Amino acid sequence: MTQISFFHGARDRLRAVAAWLARAGSEGRRVMVYVPANDRSDQLDRLLWTQPATGFTPHCRAGDPLAAETPIILAPELDSPLHDNCLVNLSNEIPPGFSRFQQLIEIISIEDEDRLPGRERFRFYRERGYPLENRDISGGI
Repeated sequence: MTQISFFHGARDRLRAVAAWLARAGSEGRRVMVYVPANDRSDQLDRLLWTQPATGFTPHCRAGDPLAAETPIILAPELDSPLHDNCLVNLSNEIPPGFSRFQQLIEIISIEDEDRLPGRERFRFYRERGYPLENRDISGGI
């Protein structure tokens, strides 16, 4: 069963996702990022090129020829994921097919536009019996 981790209290959801991905990348983890909105995908792509300030987080988009060998993949859809290790949800919906992943990461900001749909997703997962981790990251990741 998919392990689901909710990290809530982020001041800026996109920056918190970028920080989490930088850590995951440095640990050698393979991560799919479900980011269906093109503008958000572009913003995250730019952040991953500039964070941390002394480097970058190796990543590419799902359609890139190097996607199979890149640890972090930005994907606008999840019809054919390249792996089933970890999924980061950067949408406000339940990601399609999330249960095929070993782990699902939900990073929620303090903004109502993120927080309220995040509560609904938390309730959805809890009602279906998924193991949930819940951590406050207001002090940072």
